[in-house]
Amino acid sequence: MKYNYFGNTGVVVSELCFGTMTFGGTGGIWGNIGKTQQDEVNQLIKVVVDSGINFIDTANVYSYGESEKLLGQSIKTLGLNRYDLVIASKVRGRMGEGKNNVGLSRYHIFQSVDESLQRLQLSHLDILYVHGVDPKTPIEETMRALNDIVLTGKVRYIAVCNWPAWMVMKAQGIAALNGWNRFEGMQYYYSLAGRDIEREVLPMAVDQKLAVMPWSPLAGGFLSGKFTRDSQASGNNRRDTFDFPPVNKEKAYDIIDVLIEVSKTHNVSVAQIALAWIRHQQPITSTIIGAKNADQLHDNIKSTEIALSADELAKIEEISALPKEYPGWMVERQGADRELK
Repeated sequence: MKYNYFGNTGVVVSELCFGTMTFGGTGGIWGNIGKTQQDEVNQLIKVVVDSGINFIDTANVYSYGESEKLLGQSIKTLGLNRYDLVIASKVRGRMGEGKNNVGLSRYHIFQSVDESLQRLQLSHLDILYVHGVDPKTPIEETMRALNDIVLTGKVRYIAVCNWPAWMVMKAQGIAALNGWNRFEGMQYYYSLAGRDIEREVLPMAVDQKLAVMPWSPLAGGFLSGKFTRDSQASGNNRRDTFDFPPVNKEKAYDIIDVLIEVSKTHNVSVAQIALAWIRHQQPITSTIIGAKNADQLHDNIKSTEIALSADELAKIEEISALPKEYPGWMVERQGADRELK
């Protein structure tokens, strides 16, 4: 296992981050994603720690708090040293029927952090992500509240999920202007079947020295190797009942054909090649993997052992690259005359 610095901080995290969205399975979509219970959670967390992964990601909204409870109890049951781990959770999603039990207001941020810490049985979160856009709360209020929650000691660093690049930059500017804590990392959907963040988000991350943690690197299981044009996965499959994130399936099948070819060369699973490709991209810090069982987890972890050749990367790039869009192609064209010959 290799390690990287978390953005522009001195914190070191493993190149894989273990995501706990499959824990609990309580209510709505969560039962379709996973129903992992305490004994299985303990087994998975032991595999995670034994493999060298020190970065664990959860969210208050995962199974409406059950994921946090199961993770917290597992850390306690296994007798893990809390300070050997980097624990991240999130705030934004609705956590109850109360009118203020949702969003990124100061009210909800402080309430949610207290409740997350109780469920996790921890004194602080290492990283708190805002889990999406709240169109009703001014960014100034959110950034001030995030700064103040860090000053309480209940949160070490703040980060962002699923915001457009312009909004992240606005938040960074507000934080800089006021001397507040800034976002140090970002968690966004990124896979071979969904490379959209390469247009604006990843260039911004490089400029702002932000850590980047891709979620759903296997596109909700679509790049796991279970799906091809000729054979569809069936039974106990998340996409049977929760077809997310959206995928251009015709293009994805073309990508899968190439992944199968490369996987045969390395004698590994298609999933491992898809994960290895993510790891080869810049500026990826830590790829979030999830698992319903230990075998699946072991397979994903083995992806860190794969080194893709330049030819293999070029072949994958050719089939999966985004089409050029304006103003990107114009920026590239006009920048050509500034290159030294």
